[in-house]
Amino acid sequence: MIGGGEGAYIGGIHRFAARLDNQYDLVAGAFDVNAERGHAFAAANYIAPDRSYDSYQAMAAGEAGRPDGVDVIAICTPNFTHYPIAKAFLEAGIDVICEKPLTATLGEAIALNDLAEKTGRFVGVTYTYSGYPMIQEARAMVARGDLGEIRVVQVEYPLEWMATGIELEGNAQAAWRTDPKKNGRGGSIGDIGTHAYHLAGYVTGLKAESIAADLATFVPGRALDDNAHVMIRYQGGARGLLWSSQVAIGQSNGLRLRVFGAKGSLVWSQEHPNELTFTPLFGAPATIKRGREDLTEATHARVRTPPGHPEGYIEAFANLYSGFAEAIRARAAGRQPGAAAEGIPTAYDGLKGVAFVDAVVDCHEAGALAWTTPKFA
Repeated sequence: MIGGGEGAYIGGIHRFAARLDNQYDLVAGAFDVNAERGHAFAAANYIAPDRSYDSYQAMAAGEAGRPDGVDVIAICTPNFTHYPIAKAFLEAGIDVICEKPLTATLGEAIALNDLAEKTGRFVGVTYTYSGYPMIQEARAMVARGDLGEIRVVQVEYPLEWMATGIELEGNAQAAWRTDPKKNGRGGSIGDIGTHAYHLAGYVTGLKAESIAADLATFVPGRALDDNAHVMIRYQGGARGLLWSSQVAIGQSNGLRLRVFGAKGSLVWSQEHPNELTFTPLFGAPATIKRGREDLTEATHARVRTPPGHPEGYIEAFANLYSGFAEAIRARAAGRQPGAAAEGIPTAYDGLKGVAFVDAVVDCHEAGALAWTTPKFA
């Protein structure tokens, strides 16, 4: 693991997720830009002293030279560091799991995707919400034609945690997210809007043809957007709406997806993730619950507990980790990956996310809601 040390929320989530299905052992790391703090964290987590590194550069060189070197690394650092870290390990022949967005700039995302293809190494991107079982089932229902031709997609991700200028009050997580040099061009649209965009495309299979965006910065003195409204024209004629906000008071983690087709609709909410609502044309709404026997194989591959025992965010994150492990093992064995790896987000998905953020900011800066085409879809 790179980063994710003492006090880093997302590092703990990655470690929980990696352990849940017994697919990984944490054996090495450069856990902090402060080497002393990093070594203390490594010792507290039973990492051997000779595998606790001062920097990611030292770790890439050290692990590449060991007969028992790491198979894969997890990047749990701010956005602007993703590219150099991932590049160093891919060039060292080591697979990568990276936080989203994949990189801070589109140029870096293109270069990293090209490098993954050139080296043949695996790059997984933690678009967490695609790991939920009922999202997998929604994806299967759309692909099966249960909704008919998709007409309208609405996705929203509102939060309240940055409704005030907490970045000026010592909140380190908010500080780097509002710094264009560390976060990239997009604020809320890059931090959570990219999750919403990926989720909509993951479930529907639709590709964006063009977008029109309006960004807002409501907190005085903030350098990046904290609210975004995006209209999306999809290839084939479907229309989409995306809203991301970090200033929506009363919203804890309100990710919600609605998909409307010619024959029916689907609704899913991240705060009630074990249920999917399907409404057929001229029919009554039906609640599809996680754990039912008639769900698809790929859905069952993401379920651990019987119906009535809820699963949530950690489990969804763990489903990505297990899917990444299956993809890496399948490549090594020269076989097709199993159901656990179906649809897992990889480097190209990360590239599409960065291209979307870039197009949104380009569109907003052009003014007058000028329609803009993402460079990758």
